[in-house]
Amino acid sequence: MTQALTLARPYARAAFALSREGGRTAAWSQALAFASRVAADPQAQTLLSHPLLNPADAVGLLAMDGADEAFTRFLGLLADNRRLALLPEITGLFEDLRAEAERVVKARVTAASELPAAELEAIKVALKKRFGRDVEIETAIDASLIGGAVIDAGDVVIDGSLKGKLERLQSTLSQ
Repeated sequence: MTQALTLARPYARAAFALSREGGRTAAWSQALAFASRVAADPQAQTLLSHPLLNPADAVGLLAMDGADEAFTRFLGLLADNRRLALLPEITGLFEDLRAEAERVVKARVTAASELPAAELEAIKVALKKRFGRDVEIETAIDASLIGGAVIDAGDVVIDGSLKGKLERLQSTLSQ
């Protein structure tokens, strides 16, 4: 586990608790995603790490228009503690907490080429049956897989790619 994740975890938990209190987890999710994108920008990183930047200006740069007061106070706390660089990690951990609370499994399906909608739906149904939870699927394309797909759903990785099968066959033959 990286030090950044260790430092980000209590902030993510606090953000999640605050967002749930106000019943605004979706709004916080969007606001954190925006702030993370800004904080990850190289030009913004230079500005945010400048010792003369006051916390209020940092919050003004990172907060979306219309962000609720609790969220801007949260950003202010991060700015005061010089933890704005942790926003991407905080956002990722926040999303994990949100998915767990909403009983949603996030799965990434990587295929050699674009999968038809019917195939993605079949994968989603199978994963929902396996985990007993709703499933959100993100797709990616990796031509090196040759064919098939790799499904990564948290702690479970299912490698049904032709590349994976060839590697397993080669490993078996070399033993």
